[in-house]
Amino acid sequence: MKKFIIAANWKMNKTVQESISFISKIDSELKDSDIYSKLENIEIVIFPPFTSIYPISNLSKLISLGSQNIYFEESGAFTGEISAEMVKDLVKYSLIGHSERRKIFRETDKDINSKIKISLNSNLYPMLCIGETLNERESGKTFDCIKGQLRSGLQDIPPEDIGRMVFAYEPVWAIGTGITATPDQAQEVHDFITREINDIAQNTEKRTILYGGSVKPENSIDLLSKKDINGALIGGASLNTESFFAIIQKSLELV
Repeated sequence: MKKFIIAANWKMNKTVQESISFISKIDSELKDSDIYSKLENIEIVIFPPFTSIYPISNLSKLISLGSQNIYFEESGAFTGEISAEMVKDLVKYSLIGHSERRKIFRETDKDINSKIKISLNSNLYPMLCIGETLNERESGKTFDCIKGQLRSGLQDIPPEDIGRMVFAYEPVWAIGTGITATPDQAQEVHDFITREINDIAQNTEKRTILYGGSVKPENSIDLLSKKDINGALIGGASLNTESFFAIIQKSLELV
């Protein structure tokens, strides 16, 4: 039976009170008897802003939390940064390598590799984001880009630790644009990612690879039904309880 992770990346959105209201409503709807019995096959993850992590950390036993970012040092004079040590008792996941972090904040492959390592050392589950730009896709460099990001991100990480990681394929050209990769396009890249990770780790473990990029209730089931797509990392549609819950309901149809 297929299992899914349905994850929400709120980015720089939602006040503390808005976060509390959102989690409370989703938790209440998840406790519906028809849904609750299937939740063992679906993990719901929220990546809230840092200000909301603690206030919502004990509101729902049905929802996991993640940190949108962590710094690659344990502590020190790094104004404005958050360490894995600060969040590890409150969250399960750390989101690493998102295209906005790579582009806007100039995070390098070395930075991303260091963040993965410190997350693993702190017993967090890193969720590594990878994806090509529109120019890279149009010039036929999608697989070269994906391979480079994976090889750099997983450098010097033991196979057993790679097995603790989650991966998210987010084509940069589909994030926040309303344009979504077709299910076949997404599956093709997910299949490549699976084979590439297995080659790096030198094993054939089952990989959890999410798709992200303008995921909506209307297109989610077609994406999630593909063989190597194990869930979704959702941006804009995760800010609204109705659309986010609708995607959860769609995934329930497949378990």
